Amino acid sequence: MHDQAEALRLKMLKAQGKTARSVAVISGKGGVGKSNFTANFSYSLAAKGKKVLIVDMDIGMGNIHILFGAAPNYSLKDYLNGSRDLYDVITPLEDRLSFIAGGSGLETVMEWSESMFDRLIEGFTTLQSDYDVILFDMGAGATQNSLDLIMAVDEIILIATPEPTSITDAYSMMKFICMQDAERTFHIVGNRVLKEEEGRDSIARLQLALRKFLSAETNLLGFLPDDLNVRNAVVAQTPFVKLYPNAHITRRMTAITDSFLIGHQPGTSIETSGFLGKLKSIFRKGRA
Repeated sequence: MHDQAEALRLKMLKAQGKTARSVAVISGKGGVGKSNFTANFSYSLAAKGKKVLIVDMDIGMGNIHILFGAAPNYSLKDYLNGSRDLYDVITPLEDRLSFIAGGSGLETVMEWSESMFDRLIEGFTTLQSDYDVILFDMGAGATQNSLDLIMAVDEIILIATPEPTSITDAYSMMKFICMQDAERTFHIVGNRVLKEEEGRDSIARLQLALRKFLSAETNLLGFLPDDLNVRNAVVAQTPFVKLYPNAHITRRMTAITDSFLIGHQPGTSIETSGFLGKLKSIFRKGRA
């Protein structure tokens, strides 16, 4: 009965022609501005008319809500364990923009009960029809815990700074992912760039190494400058794209958002996007 109900929901979603793009925002190391990017990118997407949901999967270190000055009452864990309904754990942030806190105890799907996983699939089946983009703000680095979800999403946005340690860690992160799936779709954003030429050279070297040693092609979405407005916005607990709409960094974020949206190929159904199917496969493999 459960399988029949799920199949019916999928058919209904396909008939409606709408399913969210599932995107993991990752970094090779901490401190590169990943969560700040997610917050401002999501706001910029919403300003473009997209309905966006952020899921904070940076377990124990999640701070998306702080960047928006929000205080979620519940988390994804409260929904998965059955103590709260799906819409109870969604915190509205702005028009067309909402947030789900991850909560502790969500380190890996392999530790969840079957009922929790069933609720996950049921919940995201609903959410993929409610939203245009679902952004997963992942913890820094590559672990088996985070890979479970990263390998299931449609697209990956990697945040890196021009610093050699960030570029090296970014390469290691992407190598780890490519070893699991050589066909991943990667986007790259250069963050905290002092001089665009320096940032462009650093990212170009990263792309060359990925192409040469991993045969991995990447899409450069753009660069964000090192800007004092970012720090001021964090203190104000307001996205800089909202607080400083005419700032240079806001114009850059808008260009990155446009590049992301232009690259979207419409018409992908929930069945062919593969997100829920991949999650099911991961869970079943772990149970085998």
